[in-house]
Amino acid sequence: MAEHVGIVACSAPGAALCYETICTEAPQFLGPHEHPEVSMHAFSFGQHVRLLESGDWPGMGRLLLASARKLAQIGAEFAICPDNTVHQALPYAEPESPIPWLHIAQVVADEAARDGARRLAVLGTRYLMEGPVYREKLEAAAIEWRIPGPDEREAINRIIFGDLVFGRVTDTTRQQLHRIIAELKQREGCDAVVLGCTELPLAVAPENSPLPVLDSTRLLARAAIARSTGVAG
Repeated sequence: MAEHVGIVACSAPGAALCYETICTEAPQFLGPHEHPEVSMHAFSFGQHVRLLESGDWPGMGRLLLASARKLAQIGAEFAICPDNTVHQALPYAEPESPIPWLHIAQVVADEAARDGARRLAVLGTRYLMEGPVYREKLEAAAIEWRIPGPDEREAINRIIFGDLVFGRVTDTTRQQLHRIIAELKQREGCDAVVLGCTELPLAVAPENSPLPVLDSTRLLARAAIARSTGVAG
C-alpha cells in the first residue's frame, strides 16, 4: 500500500502544483486514476511571510513542526514542503518531527547529479538565493552554482511576492526571467537553471527557457511519489 503523503503548504500556487503533480503522475505507477493518500495543512501564508521578513527561522521551524504534527495525527507517514525558502528553518523542525521529511534541495541536487550538471543557476526568493539551502546541498554533491546580481535578485523577489504567489503571470515577467537566465548562461557558463521557488514554473516553461530546467516543485512531487509507492522515479 502506498504511503500517506503529507504536504506542508506555504503559498497556494506552489502547493497546488505539487498536489496536482502527485495526483496526475502517480497513476503510471499505481494504475488508472490511482494516487497515494494525500493530506495538506496550511497556516496562513501571512504568518510565514512575517517570520521570513523578520528573519525568525526558529519561529518558522515551529510553524513547520506544527503542520507536521497535524498531518501525522491524521495519518501522514512523511512530509514534503513545496516551498524552497522555508527549508532554511527545517533544521529547527526535524529533530522533533513525528514523521520524516523529504528535502526539496536534496531532491534537486540528486536530479542535477543524475543529469551530469556541473554549474547551476539558482533562482528563487532573495532569501533563498542568498541563503544556505541550495549552497549546502550542491556543495555536498560537488556541483557549482551561481545566482543573479543584487538588482536581479531584488527584481525576482518582487516578481515572486508581488505576482507569482497570487498566481499572476505576465509576458513582461516571463521576458524578464528569461533574460536573467540567459545572462547566467552566457556570463557564468551555467548548464541548467534551478527554479528554486515553487511558483517560478508558472512563468518559466522548459520549452521556452534559455537553459534546461530543474523544476523543484515537480521534482519534489515525483520524489514523494517514489517514496510513497516504493518505485524509483
